[in-house]
Amino acid sequence: MIAGITDWRGKTLAEVRKVILDADKAIVEEWKWMGSPVWKRDGMIAVGNAHKEKVKLTFSHGAKLADPDQLFNAGLDGGTWRAIDFYEGDKVNKRALKNLVRAAIEYNLTKLKKNAPASARTKASKSKTA
Repeated sequence: MIAGITDWRGKTLAEVRKVILDADKAIVEEWKWMGSPVWKRDGMIAVGNAHKEKVKLTFSHGAKLADPDQLFNAGLDGGTWRAIDFYEGDKVNKRALKNLVRAAIEYNLTKLKKNAPASARTKASKSKTA
């Protein structure tokens, strides 16, 4: 699907995809919503879209993530989602993006543990002390 986008947007989306997949080998990539790549690990991490004048990478829990490199530049007023809009000529900060993906994974893992039934949390804590 990405290879079918033959201009700068395809190159940018391919570069973003590679960074995301390199961040953690357990990330699963799916294609949803009429051909949008979605990356997951223990919950959704992000979705990518090629728009007419930009590539948008939207993090599903971006509002909960630390963004020390200030990658988020779109959706900043939303309560949950945050996005990075890449325009023609923009460089992908690979290190910062990889760190942001890892922070999203950590958030998903924390959310899973918090939402686990009490019996599962008790078993997990007992196995740690054993």
